[in-house]
Amino acid sequence: MDLQAAVLEPGRALAAQTVAYLPSLLAALLIVAFGWLLAKFARLLVFRFLLIIRFDMASERAGIDDVLVKADIRQSPAELVAIMAQWAVGLAVLLTAASVLGLTPVSELLNHVVLYVPKVIAAVVALILGLFVANVLAGGVRTAAANAGLAETDVLAALTRYAVVAFTVAVTLEELGIAPELVRWAFVIVLGGACLGLALAFGLGCKDLARDWMVRYLDGARARRKSH
Repeated sequence: MDLQAAVLEPGRALAAQTVAYLPSLLAALLIVAFGWLLAKFARLLVFRFLLIIRFDMASERAGIDDVLVKADIRQSPAELVAIMAQWAVGLAVLLTAASVLGLTPVSELLNHVVLYVPKVIAAVVALILGLFVANVLAGGVRTAAANAGLAETDVLAALTRYAVVAFTVAVTLEELGIAPELVRWAFVIVLGGACLGLALAFGLGCKDLARDWMVRYLDGARARRKSH
């Protein structure tokens, strides 16, 4: 009798634990199923929104498409951001399911990941928009310099692009929380160097204009002196 109890008692205890655990398991499965649909909807919603604001056009002008082609990535930037949004929602769903099941270590790990994913998405969007602005401003500086008759149009455009790119990279790394102090000092150094180079390039480009202006001013001063 004692042998029978010793054999059957663990089985009964396991069955009781399983029955007690079933509601949580069913709830977790329902959460995962609903969350999967919610994640798919989030992906579609984000993708449609990015199409409306012409996100792919901005990324193309920023040169992101060329980078993706070289990396053999077939999805467009809008699709990649939408996929990241889907994963963010999916991880949040898994976090909820793990909490329902009482899996504390898994829940804590997923919580850290879920909190970091929005930062990654924001960093990617900031990087693409920053590169787009860099190209637009560089083109504007090149056009303005050409209209002003400056010879160093490409240099001025490149310095403008590098300054904006440096700022964009600093913002991106800051958003990701990667060595914020180091990023801040590196940005100050790069931006200071770019401003110095821009000032030198502008000064060299305008030296002929400044010389002509000084010659005209001095000639006019001499003419007025002689007339008196």
